[in-house]
Amino acid sequence: MSNLHNSNRLQGKKIAILATDGFEQSELLSPQAALLEAGADIEVVSIKEGQITAWNEDNWGEKVTVDKLAANANAADYDALLLPGGLFNPDSLRQDSDAKAFVDGFFGAKKNKPVAAICHAPWLLAEINKLRDKKVTSYPSIKSDLINAGANWVDQEVCVDQGLVTSRSPADLDAFNAKFIEEILEGKHQAH
Repeated sequence: MSNLHNSNRLQGKKIAILATDGFEQSELLSPQAALLEAGADIEVVSIKEGQITAWNEDNWGEKVTVDKLAANANAADYDALLLPGGLFNPDSLRQDSDAKAFVDGFFGAKKNKPVAAICHAPWLLAEINKLRDKKVTSYPSIKSDLINAGANWVDQEVCVDQGLVTSRSPADLDAFNAKFIEEILEGKHQAH
């Protein structure tokens, strides 16, 4: 375990990870490990019960156990949300009304809870119109989709705008994880 200073910074914080089959393996497992190491309590929320299967570069990867279905999950019960990327995962989630309603709950009229989205995951935020006038980054292939959704797209390792943390790819995970933890520690952010 890392030194005590880091090990319980997120004690008492509950984080949701929303994913389904085809999430990019490192983009769920790496932030999950960082959050657990910081003392956070984590629940994996999905649109299917049982287990979901990762996509690992060019093949199916590890299985992750689902704690709760999106239909039964309430954003009010969590301090922050992690959205891993992968090509299939956000595409499935953005077509699911329960998943969209769950994500929507992290964005309030007065306060936004920290939300971290990496790679293709910002697609889901574009789908529910949460990127307008937000500064974000993503996997380059969805850049125009995000710009069309009103985002101010930048090409950088990690980008933060009012509690929304975005990164481009697994290569950015260290910076992404560190920023997300920082934002969770800061708590809710004023919405525009």
